[in-house]
Amino acid sequence: MLSDAALDRLQTSLGTPDTSGTRYRILRKAGEGGMGTVWEAEDTVLSRRVALKVLAVEDEGGAARLLREARIVAGLEHPGIVPVHDAGTLPDGRVFAALKFVDGAPLSAALPMLGGPAERLRVFLRAAEAVAFAHARGVVHRDLKPENVMLGAFGEVLVVDWGVAAVRGDSGSRAFPVSGSGTKDGTVVGTPGWMAPEQERGEISRVDARSDVFALGRLLSVLAEPRPGEPGLDRRLAAIVAKATAQEPETRYENAAALAGDVARHLEGEPVSAYREGPVERLARLAVRHRVALLLLLAYLVTRALVLFIRKN
Repeated sequence: MLSDAALDRLQTSLGTPDTSGTRYRILRKAGEGGMGTVWEAEDTVLSRRVALKVLAVEDEGGAARLLREARIVAGLEHPGIVPVHDAGTLPDGRVFAALKFVDGAPLSAALPMLGGPAERLRVFLRAAEAVAFAHARGVVHRDLKPENVMLGAFGEVLVVDWGVAAVRGDSGSRAFPVSGSGTKDGTVVGTPGWMAPEQERGEISRVDARSDVFALGRLLSVLAEPRPGEPGLDRRLAAIVAKATAQEPETRYENAAALAGDVARHLEGEPVSAYREGPVERLARLAVRHRVALLLLLAYLVTRALVLFIRKN
């Protein structure tokens, strides 16, 4: 039998949050996660929709984690990171965070709707740029996966769910009055199949930006996977994926910015650091990159040859 207190907590966790006396009006349930429920709500003061992330039950540890996540996200002002507007405690005692409401779908659901290889790589770059910004501010996400990359209805690419992020120092900014990762060696933090090997082994002290690089490399491999009718995976792109997902952190890219730089250079037809090309490959790459100029030159030469031929005859 459950005690009255336990029943009260269970009813609270299952029911609609009590927002009486606050600026928020609950509209509908938008989703559920490990820490709580996300509700679509109206900010009645500013007349805008928000995503109200509410802790599932009254839990001091969970409350501290949710408020910590809100503080971290509040310090990461970037177009690719969902901004947090507010945080606090509701009348029913549950802790909440109010974030921008995003119309869209996670990459795991939106992937089939994306276009060709170039479009998919540009989506990857948008996500990697957001993570690179976090790395520059001393923050490591630690749970990057397709479900935590949102594609908005108007082309936005947003990295979400920073609940297990680790802060690795101040990086010269006062924007993070937040403690460290809150976990000790031996604790496994992340999602199986997407975690770096050091995360799977619970080596928390070794987890840094290169651990996020591993997860981004896995994400890149999914986005770069050739579809029916597309050419096979380019050698340079395969080398980028291999370097990003190397078993040892020391052999991966230093951070998300370095990885994104190589992917951007690949898209522009420039050399990449992960792959040493031979002379023939270099000529082929230059030919593809400057194909318009080469075609114009070829057309000019053919035209000149025809003119000379006509004059001689």
